[in-house]
Amino acid sequence: MRKLTYFIACSIDGFIGDPDGDASSMLAFVDEEFFGFLTAEHPETLPTHGRRPLGLDDLPNKRFDTIVQGRRSYELALKEGITSPYAHLRQYVASRSLGQSPDPAVEIVADDVVGKVRELKAEDGDLGIYLCGGSQLAGELLDEIDELIIKTYPQVYGSGMPMFGSGFAVTDFTLESVRTFGNGVLVRTYARRR
Repeated sequence: MRKLTYFIACSIDGFIGDPDGDASSMLAFVDEEFFGFLTAEHPETLPTHGRRPLGLDDLPNKRFDTIVQGRRSYELALKEGITSPYAHLRQYVASRSLGQSPDPAVEIVADDVVGKVRELKAEDGDLGIYLCGGSQLAGELLDEIDELIIKTYPQVYGSGMPMFGSGFAVTDFTLESVRTFGNGVLVRTYARRR
């Protein structure tokens, strides 16, 4: 069974973006040390259009071969004219409003995203599924998430978009590792307690 990993950036107080979903202030903390970690440990989480100019096209996928993202995350790329932001992965976008995909490499999942994720998890393979944002999507998929990798940036938002846009649901995870960086970023990995 393949794992669904919610790999997400957040503020100290647990927000993945401001009230409009903008998290661009967190980019100020992507320094040489932290970027080196991302490219060494999670290269497939870097969008294709970001990998090319840095000469990282040849980096192999280490952990994931599939991405599931929400409409708002996908629209960030669309606004830049990029229809296939993770061309090095199989791409699924959960959206009830997008309609037809603007790119043949991107599949829109309009209904039963939970069923689609269960189908993807049941596939054979060693690489997992990268859940790339979407507070509401993460809330819908909470029961399917096997692992959390939380990149906590040393900022307090006060309010904004929570990590999980869902109703109250206590869900236990076990801390597996913590990594700290000189810039104040903290990366915690949790496994779901079943």
